Amino acid sequence: MSLPADSRSVPSRTDRPLRFAHVVIIGKYQAPGSRNAVDEIAHFLHDEGCDVSLERDTALNTGLLQYPALDVPTMGRDCDLALVVGGDGTMLGIGRQLARYGLPLVGINQGRLGFITDIPLDGFREKLRPILRGEYEEDQRALMAASVWRDGRCVFEATALNDVVVNRGGAASMIELRVEVDGHFVANQRADGLIIASPTGSTAYALSAGGPLLHPAIGGWVMVPIAPHTLSNRPIVLPSHSEVALEIVSGKDASANFDMQSLTSLLHGDRIVVRRSEHALRLLHPVGWSYFDTLRKKLHWNEGA
Repeated sequence: MSLPADSRSVPSRTDRPLRFAHVVIIGKYQAPGSRNAVDEIAHFLHDEGCDVSLERDTALNTGLLQYPALDVPTMGRDCDLALVVGGDGTMLGIGRQLARYGLPLVGINQGRLGFITDIPLDGFREKLRPILRGEYEEDQRALMAASVWRDGRCVFEATALNDVVVNRGGAASMIELRVEVDGHFVANQRADGLIIASPTGSTAYALSAGGPLLHPAIGGWVMVPIAPHTLSNRPIVLPSHSEVALEIVSGKDASANFDMQSLTSLLHGDRIVVRRSEHALRLLHPVGWSYFDTLRKKLHWNEGA
């Protein structure tokens, strides 16, 4: 006897085939408890039927050598998904390197804020299991390509997901920057520095300096002065196709930071050029994820309501 029609249901989520068969884990291996977290997630992935690898430094520093240890090019070539276990800084560091390969990333938050590592470590199984089987929300985050030019030649290059920051050194004096957008002179600005931030970076240093929040779907940058001498020097939102050039006019010990993870010293006359990178970061979130939910939780909106 055949079963009633309503009992011949669609296969359950756990019966669905894996969308991501080979998963690599990148861990914040310096953090307390990181080894246990990475090991627990690796066992979960293995039980789900995934082939599991670890990023090379994660494997070496946690001692979990039973899994293949991969460098970035191999991860980009051979893996289907990357799990980043840590905080936003961990995601920034590996995201810049993996974006060129189009490898999607999922963030499991073991840090403090977690704007882009949005799955809590506690209860990660419930959120991760559907993602492994193709149930997720995807958003792409633009990256910035930055370069430093001195006497007509490029002396430093970097990619940034959050921001490019030019600021003064330890001396208690401002720096002066000549600012150009698409070759058009904007102004000479005297300030402690200047931030060029992506929508992803609008919740970082740019927010602390008084900049606006930019939704990730907005194609644009925000340029935010740090403690400007002229109070009418306000943040401005620029199209993402714009090329921004900053020239060091005066000031001591100026430097440029890229996502606060790489740094170069600057001399008078140096030009910092920032444009949109050809690559974008692919972030996967659980179904039902909302950018506004993230803002409300992380920025503590509606508290006391």
